[in-house]
Amino acid sequence: MKLPRFRMAQRPVAHPALPLLLILLWVGFFFSNLVAAGFARLGLPRPVTMLVLLASITGSVINIPLRRRLRVSTPGVLTPIGPWLYYRPPQVEEQVLAINVGGALVPTALSIWLLWHAPLWKIALAIALVAAITHRFARPLPGVGITMPVLLPPIIAGALGWLLAGAGGPQAAAIAYAGGSLGSLIGADLLNLGKLQQLGPGVVSIGGAGIFDGVFLVGLVAALLT
Repeated sequence: MKLPRFRMAQRPVAHPALPLLLILLWVGFFFSNLVAAGFARLGLPRPVTMLVLLASITGSVINIPLRRRLRVSTPGVLTPIGPWLYYRPPQVEEQVLAINVGGALVPTALSIWLLWHAPLWKIALAIALVAAITHRFARPLPGVGITMPVLLPPIIAGALGWLLAGAGGPQAAAIAYAGGSLGSLIGADLLNLGKLQQLGPGVVSIGGAGIFDGVFLVGLVAALLT
């Protein structure tokens, strides 16, 4: 008499997403070391650079409220119901203006430190040009905030750093980072504060939404220029 044979279900040894996770970890490790090496040439110690990167990433989810404003989305109306009048009160919504730690405060502090690594007029010119161009392409997106093409700031900042410094090097990196970071925050966010009414209720963050991605990539371009 033959005994029944049982087949054991074949299961993968590792999770299918493990290779993707390893690739992302390797890219993150490579990126962080590249930025650390670049800013080390500017005099920023590697531990401090890693701390700045960590503060940028973790701070991207931290918004510090600056101002709260109530706005009437639907005005109150009187509705007749038979012989009676029914008053429907207005709907009031709250809009909070905040500043993002990772996308605004950290890059601003680092940009101020970099002001002594290049002629001030060159950095000011880069900030003005980046601000003008990003302001032209920035758009308010209800429910999200002020957005712009993510690759725009790093491309413009990298080109200006190379042109104004004559070539790559620490001076080009300082111009690219300070010009790209502060220029993006001024042009895309600060100059569009008058359009807050178009964004609706919720949190509107300076340095948040698509601005953080652009500013974060500016750091990579600055590191490459060194």
